[in-house]
Amino acid sequence: MAAIGNDQSPPTNIFFLSTYFHSLSQTPQRLRKRVLATWTPDQELNQMRLRSGADMKRKLTWYDLIALGVGGMLGVGVFVTTGPVARDKSGAAVLVSYVIAGISALFSSLCYTEFSIQIPVAGGAFSYLRVTFGEFVGYFAGANILMEYVLSNAAIARSFTEYLCTTFGQEDPNAWRVEVDGLMKGYNMLDFPAVALTVLLTLSLCRSTKESSMLNIVMTIFHVVFFGFIIIAGICYGNTENLVQPKGLAPYGMKGVIDGAAIVYFSYIGYDSVSTMAEEIRNPSKSLPLGIVGSVLIVSVLYCLMALSLCMMVPYNKISSSASFSVAFQNIGWKWSGNIVGAGASLGIVASLLVAMLGQARYLCVIGRARLVPSWFAKVHPMTGTPQNATIFLGFCQASIALFTELSIVLEMISIGTLFVFYLVANALIYHRYAIKANNSPIYTLIFLFLLSSASIGFSLSWNFNHQQRWGLPLFGICVIAITAIFQYLMPCGGSQDRPNHDWQVPFMPWPAALSIFLNVFLMATLKKLSYERFGVWTCLITLFYLMYGVHSTYQAEEMEIEGDGGGMRVHCPNSNGEQQPKLDIQVL
Repeated sequence: MAAIGNDQSPPTNIFFLSTYFHSLSQTPQRLRKRVLATWTPDQELNQMRLRSGADMKRKLTWYDLIALGVGGMLGVGVFVTTGPVARDKSGAAVLVSYVIAGISALFSSLCYTEFSIQIPVAGGAFSYLRVTFGEFVGYFAGANILMEYVLSNAAIARSFTEYLCTTFGQEDPNAWRVEVDGLMKGYNMLDFPAVALTVLLTLSLCRSTKESSMLNIVMTIFHVVFFGFIIIAGICYGNTENLVQPKGLAPYGMKGVIDGAAIVYFSYIGYDSVSTMAEEIRNPSKSLPLGIVGSVLIVSVLYCLMALSLCMMVPYNKISSSASFSVAFQNIGWKWSGNIVGAGASLGIVASLLVAMLGQARYLCVIGRARLVPSWFAKVHPMTGTPQNATIFLGFCQASIALFTELSIVLEMISIGTLFVFYLVANALIYHRYAIKANNSPIYTLIFLFLLSSASIGFSLSWNFNHQQRWGLPLFGICVIAITAIFQYLMPCGGSQDRPNHDWQVPFMPWPAALSIFLNVFLMATLKKLSYERFGVWTCLITLFYLMYGVHSTYQAEEMEIEGDGGGMRVHCPNSNGEQQPKLDIQVL
C-alpha cells in the first residue's frame, strides 16, 4: 500500500500544478465574471454566513457597543498620537486637529451605521462595498482595513510598553526593550512585553466575545474616570500661556493643523470595529446607531479635552513623543501622578487593543466566507462562537510586527488606508441609496461621484500648493457645493416606503456622505509621499494575490456551482450540517 501511495503522489502533484496553470490561463474570463459580482444584503446575511459552520452568538446590547466603541478609540488617540502630532505638526492647535478629524469621523460613522443596519454581518466595510460595487472593491477595502488593524494594533502594543515603563518609575520608554545590534534602525528594539500582551488578548478573544466585552466595560468605566482626573488636573493646574508659547497657538500654520488631523484620524478607527459586531448584537436596528454614532461623539469630546489638558501642562515644543501624558505630569512636578497616568494609560491601551483585535478577526472571517482567502479563516468555533482561526493567525502577525517595528514607521501608512476605506464607504452609500434602492439610472450617480471626487481633489491640491493656485480654493469649494446641490435636486431618493421596517437612515442625504468624501480626500492629500509609496506597494501585493488566488477561488466556489433554472442562476450553499440550502441569485453589475 505504501508503494502505491508513493507511486500516486507525483501524478497528484503534477495534476494539481496542471490544474492551477490551467486556471491561471482562464484569468481574463474569470475576472470578467467575478470582479463586479455582487450579493444582495439578504444573501450576505444568510447564505454567506452558513459558510462559517456555526453562528456567532448574539449576546451584545447597545451599551456593550458604546463601551466597545469608547474603549476601542480612547486609548489609541490620546496616548499614541497626541504627543507626536502636537510636537511636530499642530502645536497646541492639536485640539483643532481633533475637531476636524472628529467631524470627518462623524460623517463616516453615519455611513457605516446605515449599512450596518441593512447588512448586520461581521464583514464591515468589506461586506458593504461587496454588495454595492462588487467583489474586487470589497476585497480591496477589506485587505486595506486588515492591514490597518494589524499595523495599528502592533503600534498600540508597543505604546503599552512605553507607558508601563513609566508606571514603574522608568524614565526611559525603551527600558524594557532589548536592543539588537545589526538590525536596521527602527527595527532593532525588540518589544517582548508587547508580544506577551498580544498573546494574552488573543487567547481571551478565542474564548468568548461576551466575556471579552464585559472585561472591556470594566476597563472602559475605569478609563473614563481616569480621563476625568487628567482633564481636571491638567486644566486646573496647567497654564494657558503654554497654549500660545513659544510661537503661538498654531506654530506650523493651518497646514500643520490639517496635517495633524490626517494623522490623528487613525484615532477613530475603533468605530469600524463596532460595525463588525453587528452579527453578535441582539437588536441591530436600534443598537447600532446608538453604539456607533454615540461612541464617536463621546470620544470626540474627550479627545479634545485631553489634548487641551496636555497642551496647558507643557508647551508644545517640550511635549515628549513617547508616553506624553506621563512625562507632562512629571514636568509640572507631579511625579507620583506620572506613575498613575502610566498605569491608566496602559489599561486604556489594553481596552483599545482588545476591541481592535475583535474587529480584525471578524473581517478576516467574512473575507474567508467569500473564499477570497482560504476558507480555514472563515470557521467559527461551535462552542465559543468566535472565529478562532482568524483570531490566532492575525494575533501572530500582529505580535511579529510589534516585536520589531517602531510606532513612527507605521503611523502615516495607517492613516492613508483608513481614510481611503472610509472614502469608499461614503461613495457606496450614495450609490446604494440613489442607484440601487431608488432604482435610478446608475450612470447619473456615478457621474456625480466622479465630479465630486474630482472637485475634492482639486480643492486639496490647491490647498497644498496655495502659493501657486490661490484661485483654486474658492473655485473648487463652490464646485463641491454646487455639484451636491444639483444632484440632490435632480435625483429622487426613496422615502420611508422603500424601508419596510422603517430602519434608521442617514438624514439630509446626500450631504453627510458628500462631506465625508470631501473630508477624506482632503485629509489624504495632506499625507507624505512615502505614505503613498507604501500604500502603492501594498495595493500591488493584494491585487496580485487576487489575480493569483482570489478570483479563481471564488469562481470555483460560486460560478462552478451555477445551474440553469429557467434562464436564472442559482448557487447551492451547504449549511453546517451539510444540507443544501435554497437557491440564491448572484447579481453581476
